[in-house]
Amino acid sequence: MSWVILVVSGILEAVWATALGKTEGFTKLWPSVIFGVALVASMGGLAWAMRDISTGTAYAVWVGIGASLTVAYAMITGDEAFSFVKMLLILGLVGCVVGLKLVGHE
Repeated sequence: MSWVILVVSGILEAVWATALGKTEGFTKLWPSVIFGVALVASMGGLAWAMRDISTGTAYAVWVGIGASLTVAYAMITGDEAFSFVKMLLILGLVGCVVGLKLVGHE
């Protein structure tokens, strides 16, 4: 169950990071609300998952999921230019996250 919570928390990290970029310095209400709710839920889930998953592995997986999804979303929406090199690097990051799960002892 800890791994499921960790993955959901990583997804929420991408949500709050994307929302943060749309707050325009916290001057827009709904992106700011989404940022706050997703941030609290993401951090809470990370903390919960770290009861059973080592800190280094949990944090690396959380950041990897969040970073991958944030960049992928930005490329899909056109906020960031798409390139095959970026896509390959994201896939490499995802592969490393999966590898951490496979070699973990939790």
